[in-house]
Amino acid sequence: MESKTLSEELILQTLDKEVNIPDTGVWAHKNGWKHDNIVGLIKRLEALYMIETKLIETKSIELSEEAKTIVKEGSPEARTFYAVPEGGIQKAELEKSLGDVAKIGFAQAMKSKWIAFDSKSGVVTRKEASIDDVTRKQLESIANAPDKADEAVVTALKKRKLASPGILKTFAVSKGPKFGLVIKKPEADLTSEMIAKGTWKDQEFKEYNFNALGETTAGGYLHPLMKVRTEFREIFLEMGFEEMPTNNFVESSFWNFDSLFQPQQHPARDAHDTFFISDPAQARYIPEDYMQRVKDMHSNGGHGSYGWRYDWKLEEAQKNILRTHTTAVSSRMLYKLAQGGFTPKKYFSIDRVYRNEALDATHLAEFHQIEGLVADYNLNLGNLMGIISQFFARLGMTNLRFKPAYNPYTEPSMEVFAYHDGLKKWVEIGNSGVFRPEMLLPMGLPPDVRVIAWGLSLERPTMIKYGISNIRDLVGHKIDIGFVQNNPICRLDK
Repeated sequence: MESKTLSEELILQTLDKEVNIPDTGVWAHKNGWKHDNIVGLIKRLEALYMIETKLIETKSIELSEEAKTIVKEGSPEARTFYAVPEGGIQKAELEKSLGDVAKIGFAQAMKSKWIAFDSKSGVVTRKEASIDDVTRKQLESIANAPDKADEAVVTALKKRKLASPGILKTFAVSKGPKFGLVIKKPEADLTSEMIAKGTWKDQEFKEYNFNALGETTAGGYLHPLMKVRTEFREIFLEMGFEEMPTNNFVESSFWNFDSLFQPQQHPARDAHDTFFISDPAQARYIPEDYMQRVKDMHSNGGHGSYGWRYDWKLEEAQKNILRTHTTAVSSRMLYKLAQGGFTPKKYFSIDRVYRNEALDATHLAEFHQIEGLVADYNLNLGNLMGIISQFFARLGMTNLRFKPAYNPYTEPSMEVFAYHDGLKKWVEIGNSGVFRPEMLLPMGLPPDVRVIAWGLSLERPTMIKYGISNIRDLVGHKIDIGFVQNNPICRLDK
């Protein structure tokens, strides 16, 4: 007889005729339906209070596909036994005739002592005239009455991966307080149209579930730059460096340029390279005695230096700008270090700097600079190369080269290159140098104190780490929010 199509309406019609459905599992088996489909329908009807359900838990044993084959064709060991003729058979021929069954069947038949094997002749013979296929009978019994199965038997069959014991969950279904043959689903929302037409008065609304957790709100995500920044910061801290305060984004030209012995006519101080602040346009305070010493060093030189030999102007030094490098922070910290007695220090900073540059795939008007410095007695170029090598070794870069360079406030100066295995060429990764005496002595530092320093950008290693070719895909309005949310954690090859 052809079974009816399973539906919510059919469940209601059945309850209307038969009062209840004693067991959905039996009902599903009788009509050839999947029980999971029934469960989905009754849960929806129960949510509408049209029916009520009661859970029924029954001991269940699920047979594997192999077990179902055994029920139909016999166990592998029995099939192996029956494949051996009375006069015996070569093992190779037996395995060929049985195929995949031979391996398991032969071992189980030997274990049950149904057959014997002569390793010299390679002949398999019967040891019993007839056998009882116990495995097949056990599986047939379980299939017909799983609730009466012997636990020891089920455990043995489970070890052979023939049976999986469990609990079968079915339901007894009866009429609910809002039972009816017509399904009328309550409205979830009160709309403006219902209010305007007044139909809300005759409408039934779904009850609010105040215990529901609601939709999970999205939390904050770390930008790739911040992940790489954290790794660099950990390296500095592991090497014993102290972090400098870098929250002074607006800086005076004095601390950004003059204190670094950078002349006021230098091209970097032009509006084409630097962002100048219009309000307030000038710095309010510069240490007067230190400013005078800086002015003298620029204009007249001293301590063996000729200086720059120009008319140094206060109004130029007072101009407020967006800092062009974090070395402005270093100059403030070194001046502070010189006051009240010098103590050797190791400092680092990682923060934003600003330059009036044309935007392209590798340049932005604002970016991050990483800077480290060591102030101690009698440091030299060898100390600088050694500490740079240690620093980059912790980034996984051990093949380094140093190239002479020019910086206004360091002498000697060096560019740092590393061999890029992926690109198969040398790539510039940073700049470095020894701060000039013309910068350090006006601060009040002892004559035999040297300061070695190096710096690099944060964006370039981040782009390499995450395989980004255009910096505008990393920073700015074009960045993909999905990339920020899903990019992996940063792990540098320390």
